[in-house]
This record gives sequence, structure tokens and C-alpha cells, in this order.
Amino acid sequence: MSNRELVVLGTASQAPTRTRNHNGYFLRWDAEGILFDPGEGTQRQMLFAGVSASQIGRICVTHFHGDHCLGLPGVIQRMSLDQVPHPVHAYFPAENAPVFRGLRAATLFYDRVDIREHPVETPAGVIAEAGGFTLEARALDHPVPAIGYRLTEPDGRRMLPGRLAAHGIAGPDVRRLLETGSFITPNGPVLIDEVSEPRPGQKFAFIMDTRLCDGVFELAEGTDMLVCESTFAAADERLAAEYGHLTAAQAGRVAEEAGARLLVLTHFSQRYDTGDGTWMLDEAAREFSGDIVAAADLDRIPVPPRK
Repeated sequence: MSNRELVVLGTASQAPTRTRNHNGYFLRWDAEGILFDPGEGTQRQMLFAGVSASQIGRICVTHFHGDHCLGLPGVIQRMSLDQVPHPVHAYFPAENAPVFRGLRAATLFYDRVDIREHPVETPAGVIAEAGGFTLEARALDHPVPAIGYRLTEPDGRRMLPGRLAAHGIAGPDVRRLLETGSFITPNGPVLIDEVSEPRPGQKFAFIMDTRLCDGVFELAEGTDMLVCESTFAAADERLAAEYGHLTAAQAGRVAEEAGARLLVLTHFSQRYDTGDGTWMLDEAAREFSGDIVAAADLDRIPVPPRK
């Protein structure tokens, strides 16, 4: 099991189909677990995918159309049932905070989970800082208030064992070198640049219902994994614009212009027989030269390894 992976819980948009559940995505990022847009049926999909309620530390909702939030009551009640011991941080558009609270209290249950609400005002920037990443949000262009999310790991250094050995640096001395930037050896000082190389931090973005806008490209910039809605086919681009959505081709264009490495297409309209997603892949591939996955329910998609 990768320690950084996207677990796809559902890939349908407005209405589920026989083969696609409503939206739902669980990002495993080292010790963190982030649940994005839990649509109807997410709790059951979690069982199939082997994702437990106790693994969720954050919930990120892009907007409050039903296919992105109707699973919230069940997920929160399951966290209470399982007596999840840690706080769970919830992020959502501030304009619709009453909707979040209404969903949380949609039925009667013994509420024992510590949900900490973080309504996101737009325009937004960094909304959370964890030990190993920052979480950002940007406004999107949809008929209702909507935001997208971006996770960024800080840049670091990769130590080069051969060069360390050549200078006789090992064990606790490596940590001292990382902390101070230099180390005194019997042969003189050694700078960290001599025994290491830059290690770019990894980046992940989650973009759901939106037209093309500045926020889309800002979120996608330089990502290792870009999860992007592709509700419509290119032939229906007019409808996509009318209803505030992207086509598969537009998702490909975003990934190409933003320099993304892996594009994950999802949020497919029930109007199409998506099958294995070949036609969506083809449309996106006309615009994007990188790797593309057309997500299917219960897929596990690793974040690409560092370059």
C-alpha cells in the first residue's frame, strides 16, 4: 500500500449509475487522511475500499450540491459510532455554513465526534498548516459558492549516501548537517550542498464543479496529481459552460498549461455510457501530454513518485 494515494469512492456526478457511485475521494498522505466531497453512499463505499472512519482527519467540501455532500450525515454519524478519538477538521464555503450544520444534524444520533468547522471565505489562500504540508483553497466558478483545494509539501533536501561516506559523515552527524547546513570534519568544513540535492515537495490539487477560471489554473500549477472534474464531452462544451462544468478536453488543457504530471479524470455525467473511460482519455490526451487516468469506483491511484 502506498503511503500517498487517492482512494476513489465514487465517480458519478449529478446522479449515481449502476456502475458509478456519487462522488467521494479519500486522500492518504502519510499519516493524514483527507475525505473530499462525500456524496450519497460514501460510508458504504468506504467499507468496500477498506477506509475506516478513524482514518479521516480532515473533510474538504467543494460546494453543497447533493452529489458532493449527501454522504456527510452518514460519515459523521459513523465517526461518532466508532468513537473517533481525534479532532476532525472540516472545510467548506463559508457562505453555506448553515448547510453544513444542517447536514451534520440531519438525523438524531449520539454525537461524540469532535468536528472543528473551518468556513472558508473567498478569495482564499492557505487555510491549514500541518506538520508535512499546507492546505490551500481557491474560489471556483460555479452557479453556487464553490472552492477547490491544493495540498503542498515544503521543498527539502535529499542526502546522497556516496558523498556523505566520502566525507566520513554518518549517523547523528547527518541530522546535525541538515539542521545547521554545515559540519566540521577532520578534513575541514562540509556544506550541505556538497552532499545533498534539492528535493521538490509534492503537490496535489482537487478541482470539482467549475468553469475555466483563474482559480483552476492556480490550484493545478505544478501538481504531481491533479484530480479534475470532466463532466461533459467536448461536443457538449456549450452545456458545460451553461451549467458551470468542464469537459474532459478542458481538464486536459488545464493539466497541460499548469504542468501537472498525472491527471485524474472524474465526475462523469450520467448522460454518457462512460464504460472504461476510453473516450474521455482520448479527449483529454489531445490536450495533455502527461499521464492520465479515467477514475473508476474503488480505484487506488498512487501519487506519482518523486522525479
